[in-house]
Amino acid sequence: NLVVTLESLVGLTSFALVAGLVFARFSRPTAHIIYSHLGVIAPYGGGRAFMFRIMNGRDNELVEVQATITLGRFENNGGLRQRKFYPLELERRKVAFFPLNWTIVHAIDDKSPLWGWDEKMLLESEAEFLILLTAIDDTFAQTVHNRGSYTAAELVWGAKFVPLVDETPNGEPSVRIERFHDYERVELKELPRLP
Repeated sequence: NLVVTLESLVGLTSFALVAGLVFARFSRPTAHIIYSHLGVIAPYGGGRAFMFRIMNGRDNELVEVQATITLGRFENNGGLRQRKFYPLELERRKVAFFPLNWTIVHAIDDKSPLWGWDEKMLLESEAEFLILLTAIDDTFAQTVHNRGSYTAAELVWGAKFVPLVDETPNGEPSVRIERFHDYERVELKELPRLP
């Protein structure tokens, strides 16, 4: 009787534990964010900026979307090659409601860690842009996170994204999702180089 009682107790407890773990794993909301295949270094405000696009890959609503970007690269420090990290200031760090798409922009000015750097220097330093997105899933009212990154090899210098919205002959806006990853070549204004 004691053995049967212990078996019943262990069996029921194990079943409840596994069921709880499975439910918690698959019921947890996650953000499915689509990133543009490449980032671009584009003209911006008389200078240039690092840009990339994101889009919500699900039908759910995301609110209070916040972006954080950190630049990581190797630098020579006293003859030693060390990896350093720099937070990047964004044109807009947060949107209250995530629309169809969002182009995230970091202006390259004299306060930016990218000031004076060119494509070759970023490649040699093995630079990478680390992206963290935080939002609230409106369906579950829970915070969700998404991470992405662009390496220096995944940047297109002298390019800008093709607009997603066209006008129909009737004057109505038409969204062209198939252009999400498309860009066009443009000229960049020369900036001072590092000594």
